[in-house]
Order: sequence, then structure tokens, then C-alpha cells
Amino acid sequence: MEEFYISQGYPALFVLSFLASTIIPLGSEWLLAALVASGFNPAASVAVATLGNTLGAVTTYAIGVYGSPVLMERVLRVSEESRKKAERFYGRYGLWSLLFSWLPVVGDPLCLVGGVLKIRFILFLLLVFTGKLARYAVISLLAVKISGV
Repeated sequence: MEEFYISQGYPALFVLSFLASTIIPLGSEWLLAALVASGFNPAASVAVATLGNTLGAVTTYAIGVYGSPVLMERVLRVSEESRKKAERFYGRYGLWSLLFSWLPVVGDPLCLVGGVLKIRFILFLLLVFTGKLARYAVISLLAVKISGV
């Protein structure tokens, strides 16, 4: 299966990165590392993954702004407990918590909370993009170092 995703390259990375930050509880980091280790351009790979994951977060934000609680629970599968954890995290660190939207468990709910609280979109986008870019850059650097590409 991994060979299939690698053979699809950047489009597969974009789709997986997008879905990983919306409705499917998957990670896209493994595909980024596999592509970089297979010789794909690290900068282009980071850009594609960051764009896909950020757009997925924007989708989650939009659902927070415009969606109903049912949509949030059924489409995003964000449980009440996860949402409350994200709200506590946001309450503790404020707007800066969006830099951690890449974290498992609280990341997607943080984006949802950003939408529910109607955080200014440009601030949301800047913080989420920065956090996701940093994560993917570190993963890419590690993949380059480990694979020796």
C-alpha cells in the first residue's frame, strides 16, 4: 500500500494531508517522510503537505464558524470530551494555542474552537500555517538525515 501512495507522489500527499486534518483520523507524516526518503524534493514535499493540512484546518474552522454541533460531531467526529480539552487548551494559551493545531487529539478540535470563537481568519491562518509548516519541516529534515538523501 505504501508503494501505491509513493507512486502517486504529491497529489497523494496533498489529499492525505488534507484529510488528516479534517475527517479521517490518519497521519500524513509517514507519507512525507517516505516521499523525501524516496528522493522527492524535500521543500516541495513540505509545501504540499503544509498546504493540504492547512486547507483541511481551514475546512474545520469553517465548520466551527458555520456548522451545527451535530455536523461537528458527525462529520468531524470531534467528541464533546475532545472539544472541551481543546477549549481548556485554548483558554490557557489563547490565540497562540493555534500554533499547536498539528498535535494529535487536540489539534483538530483547536481549529474547530477557533471557528466557533470566530477568531479573525487571517490570524487563524497565520498561526495554523506556521505550526504545520514547522512540524512538516522537522519531519522532512529528519527524513533527509536518516535516509541520507
